[in-house]
Amino acid sequence: MTEVEGFEFELVFALPEGGWEAEGLTDALFEAGFDDALIGLGAPGLVGLALVRAGEEAEAVITAAIGEALAALPRGSRLREVKPDLVSQGDVAARLRVTRQALQKRALPPPSLGGLYRATELFAALESRPGKVREAVRQARGWFAAAEAAQRINARLSLEG
Repeated sequence: MTEVEGFEFELVFALPEGGWEAEGLTDALFEAGFDDALIGLGAPGLVGLALVRAGEEAEAVITAAIGEALAALPRGSRLREVKPDLVSQGDVAARLRVTRQALQKRALPPPSLGGLYRATELFAALESRPGKVREAVRQARGWFAAAEAAQRINARLSLEG
Protein backbone atom coordinates (compact mmCIF):
# COMPACT_ATOMS: atom_id res chain seq x y z
CA MET A 1 0.00 0.00 0.00
CA THR A 2 1.42 3.41 -0.89
CA GLU A 3 1.68 6.37 1.45
CA VAL A 4 -1.48 7.91 2.80
CA GLU A 5 -2.26 11.47 3.84
CA GLY A 6 -3.63 10.30 7.16
CA PHE A 7 -4.60 7.11 8.94
CA GLU A 8 -8.36 6.84 9.54
CA PHE A 9 -9.34 4.89 12.63
CA GLU A 10 -11.72 4.76 15.56
CA LEU A 11 -10.99 4.25 19.23
CA VAL A 12 -13.62 2.87 21.60
CA PHE A 13 -13.12 3.33 25.34
CA ALA A 14 -15.04 1.91 28.29
CA LEU A 15 -15.69 4.55 30.93
CA PRO A 16 -15.75 3.93 34.67
CA GLU A 17 -19.18 3.83 36.27
CA GLY A 18 -20.71 7.18 37.21
CA GLY A 19 -19.05 10.48 37.85
CA TRP A 20 -18.85 11.71 34.28
CA GLU A 21 -21.09 13.75 32.01
CA ALA A 22 -21.12 14.08 28.24
CA GLU A 23 -20.29 17.78 28.16
CA GLY A 24 -17.34 17.32 30.49
CA LEU A 25 -15.98 14.46 28.39
CA THR A 26 -16.24 16.35 25.14
CA ASP A 27 -14.64 19.44 26.69
CA ALA A 28 -11.73 17.39 28.09
CA LEU A 29 -11.18 15.66 24.75
CA PHE A 30 -11.36 18.96 22.87
CA GLU A 31 -8.77 20.49 25.22
CA ALA A 32 -6.53 17.44 24.74
CA GLY A 33 -6.36 18.08 20.99
CA PHE A 34 -9.28 16.02 19.74
CA ASP A 35 -11.07 19.05 18.30
CA ASP A 36 -11.10 17.39 14.88
CA ALA A 37 -12.48 14.05 16.13
CA LEU A 38 -16.01 12.81 15.82
CA ILE A 39 -16.98 11.91 19.37
CA GLY A 40 -19.66 9.31 19.97
CA LEU A 41 -21.41 8.93 23.31
CA GLY A 42 -24.47 6.97 22.17
CA ALA A 43 -23.74 3.70 23.95
CA PRO A 44 -23.92 3.78 27.75
CA GLY A 45 -20.51 3.53 29.36
CA LEU A 46 -18.59 3.93 26.10
CA VAL A 47 -17.02 6.79 24.20
CA GLY A 48 -15.89 6.50 20.60
CA LEU A 49 -13.47 8.74 18.73
CA ALA A 50 -13.26 8.74 14.93
CA LEU A 51 -9.94 10.23 13.86
CA VAL A 52 -7.70 11.00 10.93
CA ARG A 53 -4.08 11.39 12.00
CA ALA A 54 -0.95 11.87 9.93
CA GLY A 55 2.29 10.06 10.59
CA GLU A 56 4.73 7.61 9.11
CA GLU A 57 3.58 4.42 10.84
CA ALA A 58 -0.01 3.56 11.71
CA GLU A 59 0.64 1.76 14.98
CA ALA A 60 2.69 4.65 16.38
CA VAL A 61 0.01 7.15 15.34
CA ILE A 62 -2.80 5.09 16.87
CA THR A 63 -0.86 4.36 20.07
CA ALA A 64 -0.13 8.07 20.55
CA ALA A 65 -3.82 8.91 20.11
CA ILE A 66 -4.77 6.22 22.65
CA GLY A 67 -2.40 7.68 25.23
CA GLU A 68 -3.64 11.23 24.64
CA ALA A 69 -7.27 10.14 24.94
CA LEU A 70 -6.69 8.12 28.11
CA ALA A 71 -4.98 11.14 29.67
CA ALA A 72 -8.10 13.24 28.96
CA LEU A 73 -10.74 10.66 29.94
CA PRO A 74 -11.79 9.90 33.53
CA ARG A 75 -9.42 7.74 35.57
CA GLY A 76 -10.30 4.08 35.11
CA SER A 77 -11.23 4.43 31.43
CA ARG A 78 -9.80 1.69 29.26
CA LEU A 79 -9.42 0.98 25.59
CA ARG A 80 -11.93 -1.59 24.33
CA GLU A 81 -11.32 -1.65 20.58
CA VAL A 82 -9.52 -0.03 17.66
CA LYS A 83 -11.28 0.00 14.30
CA PRO A 84 -11.07 -0.97 11.48
CA ASP A 85 -10.27 -4.56 12.26
CA LEU A 86 -13.24 -6.91 12.00
CA VAL A 87 -15.76 -5.32 9.64
CA SER A 88 -19.03 -6.29 8.03
CA GLN A 89 -19.81 -5.92 4.35
CA GLY A 90 -22.16 -3.13 5.42
CA ASP A 91 -19.31 -1.32 7.22
CA VAL A 92 -17.12 -1.54 4.13
CA ALA A 93 -19.92 -0.53 1.76
CA ALA A 94 -20.70 2.52 3.89
CA ARG A 95 -17.01 3.51 4.04
CA LEU A 96 -16.64 3.12 0.27
CA ARG A 97 -20.03 4.69 -0.47
CA VAL A 98 -21.09 1.72 -2.59
CA THR A 99 -23.84 -0.85 -2.16
CA ARG A 100 -23.30 -4.16 -0.42
CA GLN A 101 -24.33 -5.76 -3.70
CA ALA A 102 -21.33 -4.12 -5.38
CA LEU A 103 -19.11 -5.87 -2.84
CA GLN A 104 -20.92 -9.18 -3.15
CA LYS A 105 -20.09 -9.26 -6.87
CA ARG A 106 -16.41 -9.48 -5.99
CA ALA A 107 -14.40 -12.47 -4.86
CA LEU A 108 -13.82 -11.71 -1.18
CA PRO A 109 -11.67 -13.60 1.30
CA PRO A 110 -13.67 -15.83 3.63
CA PRO A 111 -15.13 -14.18 6.75
CA SER A 112 -13.00 -14.49 9.87
CA LEU A 113 -15.54 -14.43 12.66
CA GLY A 114 -19.33 -14.50 12.62
CA GLY A 115 -19.61 -13.12 9.10
CA LEU A 116 -17.08 -10.37 9.78
CA TYR A 117 -14.06 -9.80 7.58
CA ARG A 118 -10.56 -8.67 8.42
CA ALA A 119 -10.13 -5.23 6.89
CA THR A 120 -6.48 -6.14 6.26
CA GLU A 121 -7.58 -8.91 3.88
CA LEU A 122 -10.19 -6.90 2.01
CA PHE A 123 -7.93 -4.22 0.55
CA ALA A 124 -6.14 -6.48 -1.95
CA ALA A 125 -9.34 -8.25 -2.94
CA LEU A 126 -11.25 -5.03 -3.56
CA GLU A 127 -8.45 -3.14 -5.27
CA SER A 128 -7.56 -5.94 -7.66
CA ARG A 129 -10.42 -5.39 -10.12
CA PRO A 130 -11.24 -2.25 -12.10
CA GLY A 131 -14.45 -0.33 -11.55
CA LYS A 132 -16.30 1.83 -9.07
CA VAL A 133 -15.29 -0.22 -6.03
CA ARG A 134 -11.59 -0.01 -6.92
CA GLU A 135 -11.73 3.77 -7.14
CA ALA A 136 -13.58 3.93 -3.82
CA VAL A 137 -10.94 1.72 -2.20
CA ARG A 138 -8.22 4.10 -3.33
CA GLN A 139 -10.11 6.99 -1.74
CA ALA A 140 -10.39 5.01 1.52
CA ARG A 141 -6.70 4.10 1.54
CA GLY A 142 -6.13 5.78 4.94
CA TRP A 143 -8.81 3.59 6.52
CA PHE A 144 -7.36 0.38 5.10
CA ALA A 145 -3.84 1.54 6.02
CA ALA A 146 -4.84 1.68 9.71
CA ALA A 147 -6.32 -1.83 9.72
CA GLU A 148 -3.17 -3.88 10.32
CA ALA A 149 -2.18 -1.75 13.31
CA ALA A 150 -5.74 -1.92 14.66
CA GLN A 151 -5.65 -5.70 14.37
CA ARG A 152 -2.33 -5.93 16.27
CA ILE A 153 -3.51 -3.60 19.05
CA ASN A 154 -6.80 -5.49 19.40
CA ALA A 155 -4.90 -8.79 19.61
CA ARG A 156 -2.83 -7.42 22.49
CA LEU A 157 -6.00 -6.15 24.19
CA SER A 158 -7.59 -9.58 24.01
CA LEU A 159 -4.49 -11.19 25.55
CA GLU A 160 -4.50 -8.68 28.40
CA GLY A 161 -8.02 -9.74 29.28
